[in-house]
Amino acid sequence: MTRVFSGIKPTGHLTLGNYLGAMRQWATLDQHRSEALFCIVDLHALTVDHDPARVRRLSRQAATLLLASGLDPALCTVFVQSHVDEHARLSYLLECVATDGEMRRMIQYKEKAARERRRGGSVRLSLLTYPVLMAADILAYGTDEVPVGQDQTQHVELARDLAVRFNQRYGHTFVVPRATNPPVAARVMNLQDPLSKMGKSDDTGPGIVYVLDEPDVARKKVMRAVTDSGRDVVYDREARPGVANLLEILAACSGGDPEALAGAYASYGDLKRDAAEAVVEVLRPVRERHRELCADPGHVEGVLRDGAERARAMARPTVDAAYRAIGLLPAASGAGAPVLNAAR
Repeated sequence: MTRVFSGIKPTGHLTLGNYLGAMRQWATLDQHRSEALFCIVDLHALTVDHDPARVRRLSRQAATLLLASGLDPALCTVFVQSHVDEHARLSYLLECVATDGEMRRMIQYKEKAARERRRGGSVRLSLLTYPVLMAADILAYGTDEVPVGQDQTQHVELARDLAVRFNQRYGHTFVVPRATNPPVAARVMNLQDPLSKMGKSDDTGPGIVYVLDEPDVARKKVMRAVTDSGRDVVYDREARPGVANLLEILAACSGGDPEALAGAYASYGDLKRDAAEAVVEVLRPVRERHRELCADPGHVEGVLRDGAERARAMARPTVDAAYRAIGLLPAASGAGAPVLNAAR
């Protein structure tokens, strides 16, 4: 069976973009057709300045929302990255295979490092190397497919490159994964800046619909979305990014085609109203289920504990094999293990 891995970073409240671009597909498709693992990648949240209590809170919230979106622990594995040591163990080995040039070419590193410098902050080394940790997340599980948004495809390509390079130098150890992208709304854009991604790490609230926004709040944000010059509703990502974003959101919520939907509207106002209602309705069951799960925190904790145990059992054989292949001496185990004398 195909093995799928994907993760979500607890650096902010999850957004409509996270739901339409990833979480919904995980629940409706990936967990049913494959052996799927879904991870809250909390180690990645440490690459920038952060509040420890907030990381813990957002990690718990992300796990609860994944379950609220329809992930079923009987069908897939849901766990927290830091609960499985194999991620960090493998990451260092892959750092010994990756190059400095590869890291510095990563688009997200360039963008995030520039943002940190503009804020007057320092750039952490972990921000440069976190694509290697992401590769370890993927390769530890013998992953075949990684469902990601378009902005993360470059990181999956790095994982492929590192897997091939390791296999060639040290013997076949890793499955070479491939990225898969959802066909519609793979990258939902900010409603106030349709040239920028609707990112959960941003604080520009008016352009971001959060999964847990109250219906009136979500509706108001969509109704206030930036559109474009002109009055006709046309699907054109280059010339009409604002309208295209609304059409893609509506299409993703309703199961339609953005270009076909454009022909059904004579005004931006009608499009906004329908998009707003579609957003409210698509998020309603997730919010309701989230409320139920929050009333039973022990259930979520149990899912994460069991998920970490299953993930660890899957990852450890591959990571141990990588340690042997790269030349590290196996640790002695058992009472009868031989004692090695250092050369004099």
